[in-house]
Amino acid sequence: MSILGVIPARGGSKSIPRKNIKPFLGKPLLAWTAETALQSGALDRLILSTDDEEIAQVGKHYGAEVPFLRPAELAQDSTPTPPVLTHLLEYLQEHENWLPDFVMVLEPTSPTRRPFHIRQAAELLQKGDCDTVLSVSEVPHHYHPRKILCLQPDATLLGIDGTHPANMIHRRQDLKDTFYATNGLIFACKAHLLLQTPPTLYGQRVVAHIAEPKYALDLDRPEDWATGEARLQQILADEKAQKR
Repeated sequence: MSILGVIPARGGSKSIPRKNIKPFLGKPLLAWTAETALQSGALDRLILSTDDEEIAQVGKHYGAEVPFLRPAELAQDSTPTPPVLTHLLEYLQEHENWLPDFVMVLEPTSPTRRPFHIRQAAELLQKGDCDTVLSVSEVPHHYHPRKILCLQPDATLLGIDGTHPANMIHRRQDLKDTFYATNGLIFACKAHLLLQTPPTLYGQRVVAHIAEPKYALDLDRPEDWATGEARLQQILADEKAQKR
């Protein structure tokens, strides 16, 4: 069964201008995702979807296919991901008479993603018992829902279910359940879900790809950049040490 990797990278980032090609630890941000995807060996093709010519050239340089420039109406701040993928699949169907079995979305804002993450997600898809694979990481205990406090209009604090702070769980060892949050590393699904009306990444059966929290990184604010580079630098150093 075929898997198409897609890197969505529009040119109009506002929080960090030109974010997708901004230098990150020595090379354009999207280069980390492109190289990792190709190194994984788990994808049949890797396509960059962008509306920006400069981003397209960078993507090609690092090995991604760029068969077209995305229409401006699909590159707005409010544009969701599914229509972008639908547009790509319809293009491939019309111009190449080809459709993959699965689509794997690889956001360039997660440069800490490693090749083994993509291989693990691909294995989950290939097992055939899921419609969607979603990459998640365990929520740190201090952000556990049973410890979250909500500020009330009168400046008092209550738990998210209205529990008084005195009656909430405060010790980590007393927490009986584990919660997970999406980490941005991988969104993958059966391709036909994106050709539905409306298109969606989420089928009936959504299976977790669990990644260690250290790999969960989202570059959304300027202040995230330096800490993100330090995080990836440490991950690469750890990998190098393990190979010795």
